[in-house]
Amino acid sequence: MSDNRQSLADLAQLTGAAQAAPPAAADAPVEAASEEAEAPISNEHGVATQGPQIQAILREQQLDKQGRAYATGRRKDAVARVWLKPGTGKIIVNGRDQTVYFARPTLRLIINQVFDITERRDQYDVVATVKGGGLSGQAGAVRHGISTALTRYEPTLRTTVKRAGFLTRDPRVVERKKYGRAKARRSFQFSKR
Repeated sequence: MSDNRQSLADLAQLTGAAQAAPPAAADAPVEAASEEAEAPISNEHGVATQGPQIQAILREQQLDKQGRAYATGRRKDAVARVWLKPGTGKIIVNGRDQTVYFARPTLRLIINQVFDITERRDQYDVVATVKGGGLSGQAGAVRHGISTALTRYEPTLRTTVKRAGFLTRDPRVVERKKYGRAKARRSFQFSKR
């Protein structure tokens, strides 16, 4: 092997195309390649990776065939199915605009909290269908669905939305009434008479 390296160096000297290099020079391109591989590289998601070992991405974008993110939101007895896609900020609930369906401004404020915290107001269109519960529970269910769908569309926003408390795993569904109890946990009043 060393004879071949020596003869290549001699050939380079004779042709004058390159300077003669020491025998270890043949290993230099491999070392340079390994240094390039160890340099930080950012992938398409903006996550820094180190060399040939690519770090696993915590979450990736989850979209359907139409390019929408889907999520289910729950609050009390209400269940909301939410589809989110880039747009002008229209929010349609059960086929009606949010201003018609949720007439109270506080309910619309609840729905838009997620967009305000992530600074994405008027950037996404939302279509939601809601069943069960009252208007307050339905607004909370839509907010829960929007926050989950937004983190599926933009996984980098997950920490922001989670810190705000919108990705709670506790949808606070009403606990069912138990037999022999006045309500879910409340006992009947006891007296000795």
